[in-house]
Amino acid sequence: MLTSRVIAIRENGIRDKHSQWAEALGQRKLSREEVQQLYDMHGGPLLAYACSFTADRAQAEDLLHQVFARLLRGDVNAPDVPVAYLYRAVRNAALNTRRNGRLHTQLETVSSFVHQGGDREAALALEGALRELPAEQREVVVMRIWSGMTLEEIARAAGESVNTIASRYRYALAKLRERLKPHENG
Repeated sequence: MLTSRVIAIRENGIRDKHSQWAEALGQRKLSREEVQQLYDMHGGPLLAYACSFTADRAQAEDLLHQVFARLLRGDVNAPDVPVAYLYRAVRNAALNTRRNGRLHTQLETVSSFVHQGGDREAALALEGALRELPAEQREVVVMRIWSGMTLEEIARAAGESVNTIASRYRYALAKLRERLKPHENG
C-alpha cells in the first residue's frame, strides 16, 4: 500500500511534506533523532490539538509528552504516516485520560492562542468559538489550520472518509465565521 502511494506520488510529480517519512520508515523503531525531528516539526500544532481536549495547557503538554515518550521508548514501530499517527495518538491519550478521570481539575485558564496584532480579546473569542464547536469539527479545524495537514491526512488520522472530513471542516468554518462576526475588523 505504501509503495503504491509513493509510486503514485512520483508518477504525478507531487510530493507532500510527509511522504518523505513514509518512504524512509519501514517496520522499525524510530531513532532519537527522528523523534526529535518529528517533535520539532509538529510539536506546536500537536500541543494546540491537545489543548482542544483540555483547558489546562500543562495537561495538554503531558498528553503530548506521553505520546513522544512512547516513540522514544520504542513501544511502537515507525508508523507509515507519522503525522497521522501523532494526531491519533494524542487524541487517544486525551480520551483515555478523560475516561480515567484525570482531567477534572482545572487550575487556571490560560489562552493557548495569541493574536498576531496582540488583540487578546480576539484570541479569546477564537478560543471560545473553537470550544463551542462539536469535538469532531474542532479536531479537523486544528489539524487543517494549525498543522497544515491535508484533508486526506486528517481522514487517515481520524479514521474517517475524506468526504466526512471535508464536511466537518466546511461546517466548522461556517460556524466560526458566524460566531466571530462581531470581532471582524472593518
